[in-house]
Amino acid sequence: MDSLNNQTQKSLLCVDDEPIIRELCVNALSHYNVLVAENGQQALKLLENDPVDIVLSDVMMPNISGLDLLQKIKEHHPDQAVILMTGYSDKDIILEALKAGADDFINKPINILQLNTTVDKVFEKQKIRQELASLKRIDKLKSDFLGLISHKLKTPATAISLFIQNITDGVESPNDPDFKQMLSMVQAETIHLEQLIQDLLYFSEATLQSEELNIEPVDLAAVADQIAIALRPAAASRKIDFIINLDPPFSPEPLMLNPQRISFAIRALLDNAIKFTPEGGTVRIKGALESEQITLSIQDSGVGIPQQELAKIFNKFYQVDPEQTGQVRGFGLGLYYARDFIRSMGGQLYIDSHPGRGTEAKIEFPLPSHHG
Repeated sequence: MDSLNNQTQKSLLCVDDEPIIRELCVNALSHYNVLVAENGQQALKLLENDPVDIVLSDVMMPNISGLDLLQKIKEHHPDQAVILMTGYSDKDIILEALKAGADDFINKPINILQLNTTVDKVFEKQKIRQELASLKRIDKLKSDFLGLISHKLKTPATAISLFIQNITDGVESPNDPDFKQMLSMVQAETIHLEQLIQDLLYFSEATLQSEELNIEPVDLAAVADQIAIALRPAAASRKIDFIINLDPPFSPEPLMLNPQRISFAIRALLDNAIKFTPEGGTVRIKGALESEQITLSIQDSGVGIPQQELAKIFNKFYQVDPEQTGQVRGFGLGLYYARDFIRSMGGQLYIDSHPGRGTEAKIEFPLPSHHG
């Protein structure tokens, strides 16, 4: 958990070789969860296991000085907030500490009011820093998404536009031998364009919807069966053997889910299975009831995913391109949102794949009696 996003979890590490200073920090900063360390080595060990919002360290300490500790912390955690406690006359040390990234200073002997004011101020500054970083990440994602949309929509739109222009100019004619083939290609591009727009509308809705998740009793087998039947023609068009095995007692009772989110997740996984399975292959969707959980699995006999790419497949906009054509359909958001939505409802999504041996996606939900 990110303590900066939770006011009740504010934490601070006080590093000082004087027990009286450590005790003063614990007592004066009682609204924080205060950890203490007697020296720099102990502080670094604590930080490995217990990240904190702020490190408050004395400058003059044996072995590892406050400046050395500051530098070591910033090497591994550049955004870690650090306050140094120092004397009035240490101007050179203060200058050096500022260059190393210290966030603020507290003069010794310590004034409790100054201690509280400085710590609270640095905490607020750290929150603002985190929020700015988050806004920058969001802005970059938006820019990347707009670029991706432009690229993905341009290809089918250009093909359709060129075909219509050729007809207008008399280059293409219904009497030409290749006209039906060209028309079939344009129809496929039109369908693809419609699918991209539908995906885009759904992704926009998914990212803008409120954080409050509306859940209701859902028959997982019925939802999965409905989606599988809807996608059967897409599989049949590529001569893929589409096997649906969702017979009872797959789920003995409804699960508390969001119908839109679970439908999206299942559709995204089935879409991928069909898309990456070669003509004449097999896609199987089946449900299983185990002692404490319900599992919905989607298996395909497709090209599979290299092990080095498995860790990336849930990243936003990442697309597996087994043929290395650079022409992968879609936005690369299906798996990202599928896992995110499933997790938001208390489930898990796992992907297991091997090149040449296909891929299996597993959705797991605990039985209602074991949930929570």
